[in-house]
Amino acid sequence: LVGSDPEVQQQVKLLSTIKGIGFISAVVVLSETDGFALIKNKKQLVSYSGLDVREKTSGTSVKGKTSISKKGNKNIRKAMHLPALCAIKHDERMRAVFMRLVSKHGLKMKAVVAVQRRLLELVYVIFKSGKPYDPAYFNKQVEQSFKDCPTQAGIIAA
Repeated sequence: LVGSDPEVQQQVKLLSTIKGIGFISAVVVLSETDGFALIKNKKQLVSYSGLDVREKTSGTSVKGKTSISKKGNKNIRKAMHLPALCAIKHDERMRAVFMRLVSKHGLKMKAVVAVQRRLLELVYVIFKSGKPYDPAYFNKQVEQSFKDCPTQAGIIAA
């Protein structure tokens, strides 16, 4: 079906530029969200997929453990698990997020779920922008901000 529609084929190719997201993952996310037809922002997409964080509070116990809600589309969560593991292995930014969370909490699965969420948000942003994934995009933005404000560049260099 993907091969018969050039527009969908282009969208899948665009989403596959993200490290970790392959053909099947891109097709599952596009099909389960109907091409992001009813999704208005990243927060809504994360909630729809069930990767949003909820805190357990009841009465006087206000410090409950947080977990993902799982009240969403389980197919998207399943489709994002292996791409998250692949992204942790091959993408420096995702590996940095994973290592930071593992060192903070000590729970690897919690960090993997956070990477899943980041990847899903990244899929949405890439789909909406129509531009392929650029791993050096963040570094370019930081360099550009330093060029725009030379006083900050001098402070950081010192």
